[in-house]
Amino acid sequence: MSPLSSFPVTKLWPAKNPDILQLYSFPTPNGVKVSIALEEMGLPYEAHAVNITKNESWTPEFLSLNPNGKIPAIIDPNGPGGKPLGLWESGAILGYLAGKTDKLIPHDPARMIETIQWVHFQMGGIGPMFGQVGFFHKFAGKDYEDKRPRDRYVNESKRLLGVLEGRLKGRKWIMDDDFTIADVASIGWVRNLVGFYGAREIVEYDTLTEVPRWLDAALARPAVQRGLEIPKRPG
Repeated sequence: MSPLSSFPVTKLWPAKNPDILQLYSFPTPNGVKVSIALEEMGLPYEAHAVNITKNESWTPEFLSLNPNGKIPAIIDPNGPGGKPLGLWESGAILGYLAGKTDKLIPHDPARMIETIQWVHFQMGGIGPMFGQVGFFHKFAGKDYEDKRPRDRYVNESKRLLGVLEGRLKGRKWIMDDDFTIADVASIGWVRNLVGFYGAREIVEYDTLTEVPRWLDAALARPAVQRGLEIPKRPG
């Protein structure tokens, strides 16, 4: 019997290689966190495109894995104790994968928890605020006459970029010379903010020096380049 047979999600997205980690995702800022991490770690996995533009994350099969209806999610057939593990929430997945592979996270306990702190900074700040800028600047919210909501999220995003700018002064990566899950968590969001969302000017991105340097260095990494395109968007 396949270690994945008890997971209904595999009926909609069958596993070709059920003995390796299964990724259910889409190339969004949250989704690419996990694909980038997996590419950096070199952990074998199989990617399944959950097309959120067609509401596939709200199917009963996907909800059986993540009741919150969001990508990404994983099933590790070789989870703790050798038992299959289903997991959702990108920050939790990053922490799990770092612990499983002993990669992209410092060994020193104090630096380890500091790394996790910066993952939470992305989860609680950068992601939600940058996403709202995208809504109010690029998507349906741009048509609202009242620009106060947009300006509130723009100002908060500028503040958060300033926090990241200060952290990166004198550092190659968020955790000094170590490229970690703290970096992985934020790459897609900063890239989207100034690229796909078209918010480069309104968040005054070009007044920064450290964040653009950091983003350029991250995007130059081969594993990051691969991870940004996984899974492929349906044609």
